[in-house]
Amino acid sequence: MAQKGMILPFEPILIRKVQKDPDLGVCPVISYGLSSYGYDIRLSPSEFRIFRHIPGTVIDPKNFNPQNLESTALHTDANGSYFILPAHSYGLGVALEKLKVPNNITVICIGKSTYARCGIIANLTPAEAAWRGHLTLEFSNSSSADCRIYANEGVVQLLFLEGEPCAISYEARQGKYQDQAEIVTLARV
Repeated sequence: MAQKGMILPFEPILIRKVQKDPDLGVCPVISYGLSSYGYDIRLSPSEFRIFRHIPGTVIDPKNFNPQNLESTALHTDANGSYFILPAHSYGLGVALEKLKVPNNITVICIGKSTYARCGIIANLTPAEAAWRGHLTLEFSNSSSADCRIYANEGVVQLLFLEGEPCAISYEARQGKYQDQAEIVTLARV
């Protein structure tokens, strides 16, 4: 299904090393691509936003104020491109891969152990049957140190659950997060 457009771009093997620069040779990356029973997607370099404290404000999912989020810079060094998620903070990114989930599949996203061992918790909602777009990815840094989150490298694993086609798909009920672009999508009601 992935090779037929369910995941774009699609890597048919697990990628652990890439040629980033001809002068540096092959460099290790946080793995992405097809794994044993799932698919490891990458963080897009397009944007990453961090929640900031604004005294006197409360984050309201029914009336979300985008000013509670601030964009953070994409940094690059010999290890790759990355965003910095400050200690004890929460950030939103977006998946590089675009999904087109079939009507008989639901996708569950879980954090990768490499980031979990650094205190990064990926808090992702499922991509329901017939959902399309770029997933908005949510990360919490529970550690006492700032942490890098690498763009263009694996950040979460998708697990696919197959069943009978559902009675009412995400597309049929006109889900509010359908067809997300490769940008952070904010809370909607």
